[in-house]
Amino acid sequence: MKKIFILTGETSGDKLAAAVITKLKRKNFDLEYLCVGGSFLNSIGIRSIFNLKEITYIGFTSVILNIFKIRNKINKTVEEIMKFEPDILFSVDSPDFTLRVAEKVKKINPKIKVIHYVAPQVWIWREHRVRKYKSFVDHMLLLFNFEKKYFDKENITNTFVGHPLLENKNILKTDISSVINKKKKIISIFPGSRNSELNVLLPILVNFVKMMNQKSDNFEFYFHSTPDNKDICMDALNKENLTNSYVVSDEKIKNEILSYSLFAVAKSGTISLEICNQNIPSIIIYKINFINYLIMKSLVKVKFANIINIINKREVIPELLQSECNSKEIFNSVMYFLKHPDLMKKQINTCKKTLSEIKSKSSSTDEAAAILSKYIVS
Repeated sequence: MKKIFILTGETSGDKLAAAVITKLKRKNFDLEYLCVGGSFLNSIGIRSIFNLKEITYIGFTSVILNIFKIRNKINKTVEEIMKFEPDILFSVDSPDFTLRVAEKVKKINPKIKVIHYVAPQVWIWREHRVRKYKSFVDHMLLLFNFEKKYFDKENITNTFVGHPLLENKNILKTDISSVINKKKKIISIFPGSRNSELNVLLPILVNFVKMMNQKSDNFEFYFHSTPDNKDICMDALNKENLTNSYVVSDEKIKNEILSYSLFAVAKSGTISLEICNQNIPSIIIYKINFINYLIMKSLVKVKFANIINIINKREVIPELLQSECNSKEIFNSVMYFLKHPDLMKKQINTCKKTLSEIKSKSSSTDEAAAILSKYIVS
């Protein structure tokens, strides 16, 4: 029986990994799995060696403050992987954790095949990393076709599989008619999945909702959360007695709520692609501590945070970052769009055109599962 160790570093990677492994399981291989994962991998019956929250750090200063914890987790993970003796190490996203583990694993046992899904964004910063990956990554799975040139240059085996959030999913519709008030307009809010993000963004977003309520009683606000962070979000809303605000953590319901939304306010990240794919206009917000921001600003090679803006080389989706990430600015931006439906339509059309240019012809998770299959039978 062959073995696969699945290595993730945060909720988004856990979700992507679970989607791929679900497809792989349908191929009926006789496989044994173990992982570093969260609720998504757990939901398909794969045990994690520890709680994903224990390694989800954000920002340079957070990493520095937790450097010994992180180093210990990396070493502990390597130790558990070597005990498990996998044939394949399938790492997903979070390169500062997953690929550091992969590098150590490969040094100890070069026979273990390392397949990494979601290539590090070397086109944004630290391009020199690519040379290093050549020594321990056997196959790099790319979300965007324009990434190929960076890995081709170093002769790293790579495949453009497309972005899983842009797949045409045949999802059974979930009836949410009993959940939503059809007389109210829905604004979806995505505050992030990490505790460090929620600590900063939740108070700002709660205050934004209060400002919206002072302006109109015609809205309902849905905070999209992970199951792990549902209680944190609910506590924040309950403290302010926001009776028109709700927390959703079920994936199918979140998907339906988003499709009914008039507008979305989202933390900068991959969720923005999912919002665009649903043809929902939005703004992007993000805030980290000032030292982290200065360090990041000095290292990044691009002007924007959002992938749609990066590709278009202009601000298609407004970005409220750092000092601009405050309740008043969010309120003003959202209200401006709501008063100008033509601008919402223009954003949707530009995003639709951009997504059509970066989508793969097939399913990203099918492609990733097919590549894993080849390594299983080889």
